[in-house]
Amino acid sequence: MLQQQTASAVVNGSRLKLASSVITSSSASVKSTSPSIRASSEDSVQRRYSQTMAASAAPARPDARSRPAGTYFPLGYKDAAYQWWCSVTPQMAERNVLSHIPYLKEARENAASLDVDRHDPFGQRVWKSQMVELSGKNRALNEYSVERVGEQVDNTLVILHGYGAGLGFFYKNFEPLSRSKGWKLYAIDMLGMGNSTRPAFKVTAKDQAAKTAEAEAWFIDALEEWRKKRNIDKFTLIGHSLGGYLSVAYALKYPGHIKKLILASPVGIPEDPYAVNAAMPEPEESTFQNEFTQDQNTVTSDDHNAATSRAKPNAPTNSTNAPKRPLPGWLVWLWDANVSPFSIVRFTGPLGPRFVSGWTSRRFNHLPTAERGSLHDYAFSIFRQRGSGEYALPYILAPGAYARSPIINRIDGVGRQTIEKNGESIKETGIPIVFMYGENDWMDVAGGLAAEEKLKQAKLQALLHGTDEEKRRENGSAKVKIISKAGHHLYLDNADEFNEFIRKELEDVEKSKL
Repeated sequence: MLQQQTASAVVNGSRLKLASSVITSSSASVKSTSPSIRASSEDSVQRRYSQTMAASAAPARPDARSRPAGTYFPLGYKDAAYQWWCSVTPQMAERNVLSHIPYLKEARENAASLDVDRHDPFGQRVWKSQMVELSGKNRALNEYSVERVGEQVDNTLVILHGYGAGLGFFYKNFEPLSRSKGWKLYAIDMLGMGNSTRPAFKVTAKDQAAKTAEAEAWFIDALEEWRKKRNIDKFTLIGHSLGGYLSVAYALKYPGHIKKLILASPVGIPEDPYAVNAAMPEPEESTFQNEFTQDQNTVTSDDHNAATSRAKPNAPTNSTNAPKRPLPGWLVWLWDANVSPFSIVRFTGPLGPRFVSGWTSRRFNHLPTAERGSLHDYAFSIFRQRGSGEYALPYILAPGAYARSPIINRIDGVGRQTIEKNGESIKETGIPIVFMYGENDWMDVAGGLAAEEKLKQAKLQALLHGTDEEKRRENGSAKVKIISKAGHHLYLDNADEFNEFIRKELEDVEKSKL
């Protein structure tokens, strides 16, 4: 049946003829109104919004924003084929998402041409989007930055996205998190993801531990090279999901550069995926599959689900429970064979937008219509690109999103290493680490609570056995924060609460000893 529907939707001559006529009539409009990704922005938020949305929307544009009851993939076959042919470039799709950010204006080469009549209640701020070239072949990171005009940069905030995602998903955070004076904000697409370049991914190591380390290095070595390019000594790092996992790996491999580490729903903390007790969720309640099936109405509800109940210290436990049943063999095979959701989007060609609509219609259905449309286009634009960084996943995570080298076994080393600086050996004396989860997060908050306890024990040992100077410089801390009415994408599900909490954390950084 699916094959018959696919054939009738994509191959049928009359439908292709219709799509072709629409493409022809709309292509001139798209080309004439679409500004270059590196071109100057319009003179006002309203003008930039209207022009960028016009660039991404042709007449009778198919709508993947709303989902009729009982429809898993809301975008029809004909409309999916249309969008496949007419989709905007990944750079323009990103720009269209960023056009929804208020107040901020694009930096121009001629600084004198900056708008002086647009009122920004938090001080004049400019944004810039560019590629940062790295060493080697086809290695460059897509970067978005926000800087406060006329102010000295005292602190730097860097944001890392999750698996297969991109910096555009943080569009509701860039403006609020750049309000603090003396801060410069960066968001970067990880190598091989988003709109960064996508070099071929390969590992040469033979054993599993070495393969995991090599896969981690593929990402974090690029981040370190970017840091040096930007001449940043120390910075506050926010990492979401896989970005959180890699943020920890970065802090361990390149110590001495993190002021504060904020891990938003980080993947890969727990050690054992099967030996869990009754207080923890069944596999269908808290697994990677929920990223693609969980409805946003459930995510943003205020009922206290398994995530918050696990956070309660009096939750019942039963250590006599048998280990959970392993994942199906076919799923393990697909995982290890690097058959990702993005592979399916690429493989299905004109049906790709339809499959993506199944995720975007659920993930973004709490947002305004225009924003949902921009995010759907953006998601499809990055999901369909050449596979690269996604192929590192099986080396880092086992099926079910459990780490092959769990963070819980390494977290106590963050901020506790000996570093060489100016020819002198200096022992780190801890850094603040924050674990954040959504109230309805499919990621298990119990991992964050266990990591918090391990970090507190590390601090206790440092205070007991450190020198007087090390005790004086002690700066380690750990805490867990639950964001209400939010799921795994807590920064988007409840952006107001997320941003307010992060701003307070940034204020603490300003008072820090580091």
